[in-house]
Amino acid sequence: MASNISASGAEQFVEERLLNGLFTGPLLQHKELLNMLEDVDVRYMHQKTLLHVGVGLGKTDWVEELLARGADTDNTDDSQQNALSSAEEMVRQFPDDVERSKVLQLVTLVHRRDQVILRRLEASWSRSTEHVTPVAIPECDIASLKSSVDSLRREMKYLVRQLSSSLEELKAQVCGRDTLLRCLEEAVTSTAEDITSIKLGVGGEASLSQPTPDPVVARQECVDAMMRKTRIVYGSGVDEMRRLYERLYDEDEITACIIKYLFGDDRVKVMVDFESEYIGRMKEKIVDLDGTRENGSEICIFCDFESEIVYLGAKDCSGNREKVVCAELVWALSQFSLKLVFDNEGRPYSKGDVEREREWMRAIEELEESKKRGEGLDWYIDHAFDMKTLEAKVCWLAAAVPWIITLYGSTDGRAILQKNYHLLFSLYSNNVMGTLLANAKR
Repeated sequence: MASNISASGAEQFVEERLLNGLFTGPLLQHKELLNMLEDVDVRYMHQKTLLHVGVGLGKTDWVEELLARGADTDNTDDSQQNALSSAEEMVRQFPDDVERSKVLQLVTLVHRRDQVILRRLEASWSRSTEHVTPVAIPECDIASLKSSVDSLRREMKYLVRQLSSSLEELKAQVCGRDTLLRCLEEAVTSTAEDITSIKLGVGGEASLSQPTPDPVVARQECVDAMMRKTRIVYGSGVDEMRRLYERLYDEDEITACIIKYLFGDDRVKVMVDFESEYIGRMKEKIVDLDGTRENGSEICIFCDFESEIVYLGAKDCSGNREKVVCAELVWALSQFSLKLVFDNEGRPYSKGDVEREREWMRAIEELEESKKRGEGLDWYIDHAFDMKTLEAKVCWLAAAVPWIITLYGSTDGRAILQKNYHLLFSLYSNNVMGTLLANAKR
């Protein structure tokens, strides 16, 4: 019984990591997980498969790989869309997107191939019964034909897994034969580094750079650095503050990338009041991005671009309250990171980047239309449209992405963003997150 539970947990872990990887990472980093996946057509929220998600995101490499592994283009989600109809819809929404056009071509070709196979099976069945007294083709026989196609598809998936396994075994054998050579290379390299280090020490020059730390060490360094940038003005909350940063680092790739970027920037300053939910004692008056003046005694969190300080009220930061405070903190830190990395007054794109600016304007227009139709929007997204300037509006919207992920958790938050704010989520994942990581200092 225990082994069954363990296997089920491992399978669920693989499925969740693949879904997260499809949103944020390149295919090459996740092929090993794909090899471990039992069913490439596994269902996620709203009955969507990995192929549905890949098509929706316009991930050509993922879609091509999933189709090669036998992903079914006829599977429909809760909205009765299959991969082909979804790909067609994406091209209609983004006619200038080259990647989405490629995705449509791939899905169309595979869908047509499957239809041809089905028609040939039907024709073969008809020829085998042409000398029999004509009768209506029973529905059960049609179902049998479709079942045959499904069996062929499952067999193809099995063969792909077997091939992948064989390739891994071959790779392991090759690596094994090269072990001695690698050991020799490592020994020579280590000796050369030692000699260089001695020379540098004797010459009084700078020491060699340290090797890249492992993930645990990197996490600890980031959290420690953020703690050094943080001043607890009122109350005692060192452990609570550390827990907030650790939670942001562990929650999701998107929230972690904000910490990784700010970790290396000396301009970052955070001031916290652990005795109040508001920042009034630290910042009596504030001026929002759109120029609106407010009273700090009514504000829980504020990112001051002028002084480059994040103010946080964190009273009773425990239990469910911790999640809310953490979401507020990442929202302000995200605004700060946008201001620093793009140097464009908090906008999530660089000055002169006309293409990205146009994409963000389209995202704003889509959300404004949803608001006009009376569709419910999450608080921070809804409040963004109360901002008086475009600069403030777009900065608020971008920062709402990590806020939603932190408030609802990685899995549910991503599902909400993908379903309700797809373009906004795509722009943050593909543009903002990549820019932050590319500019993160180690």
